[in-house]
Amino acid sequence: MFEQLGDKLPGQDKPWSGGGLQAAVLVALTDEREPQVVLGRRAAHLRLHPGEIAFPGGKREPQDVSPWATALREAHEEIGVQPSTVQRLGELATRVTRSNFQVYPCVAKIPNNCELVVDASEFDSAFMTPLARFARAEHYTLEKMSDERGSIMVPHYAINGESIWGVTAAVLVQLVNLVFDAGLAVAPLGQPYTTPTDLPHRK
Repeated sequence: MFEQLGDKLPGQDKPWSGGGLQAAVLVALTDEREPQVVLGRRAAHLRLHPGEIAFPGGKREPQDVSPWATALREAHEEIGVQPSTVQRLGELATRVTRSNFQVYPCVAKIPNNCELVVDASEFDSAFMTPLARFARAEHYTLEKMSDERGSIMVPHYAINGESIWGVTAAVLVQLVNLVFDAGLAVAPLGQPYTTPTDLPHRK
């Protein structure tokens, strides 16, 4: 699976460019026959997206030369993943959050015995879930949400009583569509949670 995924993903470590609100996340998969993906619950006191399930990651800092530098630094700070143990696989298409951050997902392999050490100022908890679970259509919906800005289609997973939605769900959908040919629908191009440079997905 990892070889297949590496062949499908662009792997170049391009430096940060442009301005605006930018962030990167580490989409960490455990090195085992049936990989698990690392997720965490954001701390309840955070100003942006409190209590939501997300990948480790965060905003671009001045010392970060690239999205990978940001993703690795944040994953180390938030859940204790050592950068030296991370094997890069490639990058998924950027996503845009409802708070207008452009998010760069960096996909990587980590040891299956990796110990997660949570920084309580960032996450309430961190956990691993089998990636294949996100390929199952019964856990997934594409829902219409409206506010004063208009209506958008938002990806949403409901698994074991937990809700995973927005950018995190969109990244998981793109990943399982690549790995398992899951055929899950995603929001149309040009809407929030995706950028115009994204590739079309099977509906």
